[in-house]
Amino acid sequence: MKSKTALLIIDMLNTLDFPEGPMLAKQALPVAKNILKLKKKMAKRGAAVVYVNDNFGNWKSSWEEVYKTCAAPKSRGREIAKILHPDPEDYFILKPRHSAFYSTNLEVFLKDLGIENLILTGVAGNICILFTVHDAHMRDFKITVPRDCIASNTKTLNDQALGLMKNELKVQTPISASISL
Repeated sequence: MKSKTALLIIDMLNTLDFPEGPMLAKQALPVAKNILKLKKKMAKRGAAVVYVNDNFGNWKSSWEEVYKTCAAPKSRGREIAKILHPDPEDYFILKPRHSAFYSTNLEVFLKDLGIENLILTGVAGNICILFTVHDAHMRDFKITVPRDCIASNTKTLNDQALGLMKNELKVQTPISASISL
């Protein structure tokens, strides 16, 4: 039986080339390691693994070009990118703005695969993850956000975002090790 679950890895391939980048890099590095463990577990169980990533204003990018930019020696996000290098069987969708659904083919893609359950991971928890959770909620997906698989610039911002997701949108926020299909 085909899995009805998709693991979304949002904006983890990132140069972190902005003023708050060093703060986010510090928070995101341990998260990247947790996401990798979860990715391996979910892939073994047949879940679709989908990287949804900023296009950095380049609409002709492929995942290889995005990865190469983010893993470059001068990229602040290189260590995170190397941990989460996409595998050939992973999917990749470029996004222009905060939500993974906004102006992308994500909704059609997920419906085409028969996906009903989303596990959202990545950065920044208080922006891109929160906006994607909202849009997924509006589309009636069952949503899980493992609290150890998202990062924001600060722990406080991350905790606030998780609180909104859990209390207002009724999203499950377990630790990643407890997630199963």
